[in-house]
Amino acid sequence: MASAISMEMTDGLENRPRARHMRVAEITEMIHIASLIHDDVLDDADTRRGMDSLNFTVGKKLAVLAGDFLLFRAFSAAVSLDNTEVLSLLATAVNNLVTGELMQMSITPAQRCSMDYYLQKTYYKTAALISNSCKAIAVLAGQTPEVQALAYQYGRHLGMAYQLIDDILDFTGTSASLGKASLSDIHQGIVTAPILFAIEEFPELHEIVEKGFDDPSNVEMALKYLSKSQGIERTRLLAAEHAKLAADAIDGLPESEDQVILDSRQALKDLTQKFMRRTK
Repeated sequence: MASAISMEMTDGLENRPRARHMRVAEITEMIHIASLIHDDVLDDADTRRGMDSLNFTVGKKLAVLAGDFLLFRAFSAAVSLDNTEVLSLLATAVNNLVTGELMQMSITPAQRCSMDYYLQKTYYKTAALISNSCKAIAVLAGQTPEVQALAYQYGRHLGMAYQLIDDILDFTGTSASLGKASLSDIHQGIVTAPILFAIEEFPELHEIVEKGFDDPSNVEMALKYLSKSQGIERTRLLAAEHAKLAADAIDGLPESEDQVILDSRQALKDLTQKFMRRTK
């Protein structure tokens, strides 16, 4: 993102632009990893991307402390940037991550069947960190509010597209390709876009979803309705819409003739399509 909006990418001392932009990337990754560690503890997950999860390896207590430590290091690094707006954006991202997890844990039967609720939760859990981090880069680069908003929109729609494809792969992927058990969401009682679209076609599925999936027969019935519906296809179309909106945000950036900037922008647009094509 940094090279797509600014040519001030000088290498060298820590207070120069490139190092500061890299610091935001490092902070974002630490927050992301911390959230995955905490997620695995909450889900009691044994694996993460085909490898033993940290909580499985060292236990839940040490795993929680490891996640906490990464968050501490992330915000220690954020403070060193000496930019309160960037610090606020990163804090907002963490707040959104926690809010999304709370939404998932405290969901009511009616909310489980709500597409609006699902999309808001998805933004909080997946897209908020990407969008706020992209905006933080634009803020550090001294860009206008308009460019900051475009950076934010790119991250938001990229994150939404990523999660929607992830939701599809939970139904269509294999355990080997996903690095986790397939159908893991529905077995945990988590309702995602494919099922929600299937409900629109088969209203009788609504009652089954409201009951939850503690009963294996409810899981079997929901999958049966999904196979007869356009749920997967409609989810893919929604992901494509978000991918296009992400690319449109890049196209909306101020014109430039600099080849480095143009190449960087194309790479960001290519990333949206890579997400659409991913199989794991």
